Amino acid sequence: MLNEIKKDAESRMGKSIEALKHNLIKLRTGRANTAIVDHIKVDYYGSEMPLSQVASVAIGDARSIIITPWEKQMVGPVEKAILASNLGLTPNTAGTVIRLNIPALTEERRRDLTKVLHSEGEDAKVAIRNIRRDANQQVKELLKEKQLAEDEASRGEADIQKLTDASISDVDEVVKVKEAELMSV
Repeated sequence: MLNEIKKDAESRMGKSIEALKHNLIKLRTGRANTAIVDHIKVDYYGSEMPLSQVASVAIGDARSIIITPWEKQMVGPVEKAILASNLGLTPNTAGTVIRLNIPALTEERRRDLTKVLHSEGEDAKVAIRNIRRDANQQVKELLKEKQLAEDEASRGEADIQKLTDASISDVDEVVKVKEAELMSV
């Protein structure tokens, strides 16, 4: 019973860290990354399709993304989708190739992104603490129903706290790595 609670808490904390990593991919760092355009949906003959299903997306150089639609008539809709996505990037079209130039980040923009980064990290920590609270609540309920002894319950809560501490340090590490990436010129 106690092991199930710990395994559940551990997997949920791991998912919180993965969600944080996924959210941080979208933070623009001044370097080209195809993940920046992953969420863009393109109107493809009346239905919304992910950009990756109507065009090839590649990195041209350190500061540009090259998008090549598979059908010539899709160049216009892809451009419209990029402009509507609020990425702050303007597509440059040459024939059937669309190029997105990623501008260098200003110092002020880096600071703003760092604030967003720390906010995302704090949200992940709150989620992890909520998972800890839920797991501890389950342990207390088992203790109340006399399915666990006092010492087992306190040992279980200590183990859950160790999981929480490890997960929070993982979040701090992810945030630290992304912050270093943001601040590198």
